[in-house]
Amino acid sequence: MFKWLKGKTEPKLEVLEVTAPLTGKVVPLDQVPDPAFAQKAMGEGVAIEPTEGKVVAPFDGKVAHLIDKSKHAVILEHASGAQVLIHIGVNTVSLKGEGFKAHVSTGDTVKAGQLLIEFDIAAIQAAGYPVITPVLIPDGVDAIKSVESLETAGSVTALSETVIRVHLN
Repeated sequence: MFKWLKGKTEPKLEVLEVTAPLTGKVVPLDQVPDPAFAQKAMGEGVAIEPTEGKVVAPFDGKVAHLIDKSKHAVILEHASGAQVLIHIGVNTVSLKGEGFKAHVSTGDTVKAGQLLIEFDIAAIQAAGYPVITPVLIPDGVDAIKSVESLETAGSVTALSETVIRVHLN
């Protein structure tokens, strides 16, 4: 049965294109007012100054971790092993979930474009926190050879432009 499939495997993915998980303006990580992100201590990537309070999955994958109490950050894992961290705002953990609504949980399987988190830009800013959102590839993943940040993308619409290229081993 299905002899034509015998011995055929899918070609190995060499480059993972991470599309914008938010709509807004792409800026370099060094513009994030938090040294851990600005100095790339947590990984390479870009930041997006959002104009819409929705985060969508930039690729098909699994929710490796959702910060349950504050709902301000999510880590997605691609089948290749590469991960992306989307951290809404700076110091927004202090809001303890106020202004955030998660639509997924840790362990969920997601499709590209699926709504992950909604957030209230005005409420976050009114509380005194920047909404600039780091989107980065965490350090220390064996599957990754290199990360290319496309911070010159300018204004982006969620899921329509590539903002990071992850070169895989």
